Amino acid sequence: MSSCGNPATETDALMTRRPKFDKTKDCVKCKENTGNIVIRHAVYCKACFTPMISFKFRRGLEPFVNDEPQGSRRKGLKASGNLLVGLSGGVGSTVLLDLIHQSYFAARTDVTGGKDHPRNEAIWPKGRICYVEICSAFPGMRDRTEEVHLAASKYDSLEFLPLRLEDAFDESWWISVGGKPNSESLSVDFSDQDLLISNISNEASHDISSTTRLRSFLSTLPTQTAISRTVPTLVRLLLLYTARTSGSSHLVLGTSLTSLSISLISSISQGAGYVVREEAQEEWMGNGLAKPIRIVRPLRDIGMKECAAWAWWHDLTIVRKERIPGGTQDIALLTKEFIVGLEKDYPSTVSTIARTCGKLAPKQGSVRACILCERPVQDGIEDWKSKTSLRTLSGIKEAPMQSTYPHHLTPHLCYACHTTLTSRSSRGALHTGSSLVSLPVWVNSGLGKPTRHEVPPMLEVHSEKPLGSEVWQTRKLKEKDMKQAINGFLLDTD
Repeated sequence: MSSCGNPATETDALMTRRPKFDKTKDCVKCKENTGNIVIRHAVYCKACFTPMISFKFRRGLEPFVNDEPQGSRRKGLKASGNLLVGLSGGVGSTVLLDLIHQSYFAARTDVTGGKDHPRNEAIWPKGRICYVEICSAFPGMRDRTEEVHLAASKYDSLEFLPLRLEDAFDESWWISVGGKPNSESLSVDFSDQDLLISNISNEASHDISSTTRLRSFLSTLPTQTAISRTVPTLVRLLLLYTARTSGSSHLVLGTSLTSLSISLISSISQGAGYVVREEAQEEWMGNGLAKPIRIVRPLRDIGMKECAAWAWWHDLTIVRKERIPGGTQDIALLTKEFIVGLEKDYPSTVSTIARTCGKLAPKQGSVRACILCERPVQDGIEDWKSKTSLRTLSGIKEAPMQSTYPHHLTPHLCYACHTTLTSRSSRGALHTGSSLVSLPVWVNSGLGKPTRHEVPPMLEVHSEKPLGSEVWQTRKLKEKDMKQAINGFLLDTD
């Protein structure tokens, strides 16, 4: 059709509008039933909605089940280990648990070829549900472990494993998941930009409970954004170490398309752009593992609205995820408000965010992992930060180096974790506790015996091994010494 003529005299001058399916009441798939839900301008009835969500769920999970990627010819699904489902009590994780149980663990009535046929073998030998309770971190928050356990009890073929956030600072839990006992307890000084590490005597460390250590760690973080980022990091590592000790090859999380878009934008704004691909799918190679554990988010193509509709139509019990208390200046909270509002007005835009971020990849790989979040660390980040970052000069003092461990935590962290621990708010510091706090147990163990967290020689804070004919050593300078070193390059102000 031509669109350049006169619409008053030429009936074909106007281009026909693109039809919007949300302006009809009929289901776009079966074209027979009256629609019950609108998803990105498409109307679906209840009968067509259920298989569509099941298809998207399987499409997001099954390509990652087998050790080797599947080609054009589809083969049988067989995982190399067990399955661990991360349950938070929210809508996404509850829907994921229901889909996992219905698809892979519930008794089947459509069995063909006999019960011993390879087609009917279980994909995972055993499945478990893991819930991490965070109420101990924030006074006044209620414990929801029993409520979550009751909601998960209907899936009797899956074992329920409760954890607590303070387990990240509990030595007994660390030993129970296969970690080696730490001979010394380490603490970090958050008032120091390089995060100076010191030892705590065993007698003093045993007198401090894991809950006290957790609260001290969180209260010392500089901003509310840092707290809201650290809690999910601790939860993720607790789930991963539990997956390792339970022999799981896959850890599945109920991150919906909406939650994934929020996480992607929020992490990039906090300096985690290098690992943006890990927000959607990643592989964790923990110590002692022959094969990596795959972290899969099967609901990454299913929005929050679809998850809520599934939970409503299938009568699922939603305990609801506790919101981390804090102010309104939290980056994660502001990002969530923006993305949720965007999904209401422009629903297709949210999926575009996830697809675009999924195409991003770093230019170079990484040879080491961050000791706190255990994600890849960008090479050369220490040198880049030393040239571009302006640090405070107040209160600088020489620190005696008495420990046999690495003297500073900074060289062992990724850019995002270092920013989380050290970046101060322009409105003033948030932390109220002591600046000297204990470290999570896996950080303590990693510093005690460096493995894949080991810092390359050029990034060591202090090295007594000569490189050629030179001895490299870095140390802090006072403001007076700094000015004297660059005095020849300063302009005369007289």
